[in-house]
Amino acid sequence: MSYIENYNRWLASDKVDEQTKAELIAIKDNDDEIKLRFYQSLQFGTAGLRGTMNAGTNAMNMFTVCQATQAIATLIKDQRAEDRGVAIACDSRNNSELFSKSAAQVLAANGIKVYIFEDLRPTPVLSFAIRHLNCIAGINITASHNPKEYNGYKAYWEDGAQLPPEHAQTVSDIIAKTDIFDGVLSIPFDDGVKSGIIEIIGEDVDKAYLENVYAQAIDLDTVRQMADDIKIVYTPLHGSGYKLVPRVIERLGIKNLYMVPEQSTPDGDFPTTPFPNPEYKDVFTPGIALAKQIGSDLIIATDPDADRVGIAVKCGDDFVTMTGNQVGAILLDYIINALKRTGKMPNGAYTVKSFVTTELVSKIAKVNNVKMYNVFTGFKYIGEVIKNNEKPGSAEFLFGFEESYGYLRGTYARDKDAVVGTMLICEVAAYYKKQGMTLYDAMQAIYQKYGYYRDGVDNLAMKGLDGIDKMKRIMTTLRNDPPKMLADVAVDTVIDYNVPCRYDMKTGERAVIEGGTTNTVYFKCGDDVIVIRPSGTEPKIKLYYLVNSDTAQGADDKIEKFKAAALGIINSIE
Repeated sequence: MSYIENYNRWLASDKVDEQTKAELIAIKDNDDEIKLRFYQSLQFGTAGLRGTMNAGTNAMNMFTVCQATQAIATLIKDQRAEDRGVAIACDSRNNSELFSKSAAQVLAANGIKVYIFEDLRPTPVLSFAIRHLNCIAGINITASHNPKEYNGYKAYWEDGAQLPPEHAQTVSDIIAKTDIFDGVLSIPFDDGVKSGIIEIIGEDVDKAYLENVYAQAIDLDTVRQMADDIKIVYTPLHGSGYKLVPRVIERLGIKNLYMVPEQSTPDGDFPTTPFPNPEYKDVFTPGIALAKQIGSDLIIATDPDADRVGIAVKCGDDFVTMTGNQVGAILLDYIINALKRTGKMPNGAYTVKSFVTTELVSKIAKVNNVKMYNVFTGFKYIGEVIKNNEKPGSAEFLFGFEESYGYLRGTYARDKDAVVGTMLICEVAAYYKKQGMTLYDAMQAIYQKYGYYRDGVDNLAMKGLDGIDKMKRIMTTLRNDPPKMLADVAVDTVIDYNVPCRYDMKTGERAVIEGGTTNTVYFKCGDDVIVIRPSGTEPKIKLYYLVNSDTAQGADDKIEKFKAAALGIINSIE
């Protein structure tokens, strides 16, 4: 069926409401827009679905959500696991509640038990609930830190991690065979609740979750000693962290918690920031004003679904934001040393990071005799390592994180958790406050101890149909004709994770590597690394620069040179 035929089918369908039809009629003279919305179905991958909220097959709307859920239901029925049920949550985004209830209606119509949260919850609570309730799967309606126009659909499996690649492919195949109107079952939500097949959940799961989070604290004595001195400013950025994050901070013993008032109410329009992402300094502007007013040296921000956390810290008379890599390095160094200091360090211990995450934490792990696993981008791969080490006698999981502000300590969940991340940041801040240091000071001390590591990211937007094609051309060119030099430094090794295969640029040797595939090209230049990959959730290509030097200036200079070289190559590809 052509995109125009698909468009006309939606206009003619009695299952499409009048408001949606009016939206489609409004674009009847815009062939490019019609094509963008209907030339394909929104792609379902290991990260589920994500897209702008529009009418059409290539967008987030009630119809694409229900079609994906019907596919999930088919997978579950094939596994004969209907009775185990599915947990469903959503964040504060526009239409998130509608989409979550629509998913529940589809599952219930397929005879599958549903546990749905009474209102918005952080993503890690959904991951925890799957394991806590022994569910076969979970669904979370969220687009994480994307702008307000976006929404998404994250699908999880019984271990609490997002769907493994083989299940994601199965769901994608079923979607392709499922008619978006006639192939989907559904019952009224209230009927499902009355029959008991849909069960509303809330506080009981929250309490169990918070007990597990609180159990990850290490040095409570130091926190309590500093409880009167430390002041924390917190903003949920209009998202789902607004309830549980303050509860865990207060239970930790922090007495002076200040919520940023203009950002503390859930709101899918994100009125104070167009990008509710804690990696951007702009989102901290109201928090910094409050911190200066009350005399705090730390502002903490969580994204709308509270799986990512970022901080701004006092530096002189102003505040600076810290990268996800810097916060992860501070946390890992603190966790290891706090466990040693309190006599809790296990004989066997490991930590996990993604391969685009700073090598500084690899150095920290090596110096402290902690095993480091390096995995693909995506927290589900960190979850896989945890799962594979669950056998009796295996090493103990200390910490896992990604450069994109995602952290996890503990095995109660299998996704990044801004609630436990916030709690640990408060504990670390209390420890360094006792030493007369801010977290900025702590980062400088870590550099002096382990070396000056710098990590940069470039995000190149590739919107529209032309953008999709250009992303493909860029990745194909980098694979088929990799650069021999970057910033006047020879490229020693190229790894094409799409094969996956390692190429030695000096000898020409080629070696197949194990561990699955992902659409990423990795360049190693001496001790420095450049990684290029399309985003799995947004129309953009991401470039990561991981460098180190004996001096701060040397590391800064390397970053700038590698950025100029890599961007020059990307921009030269037509």
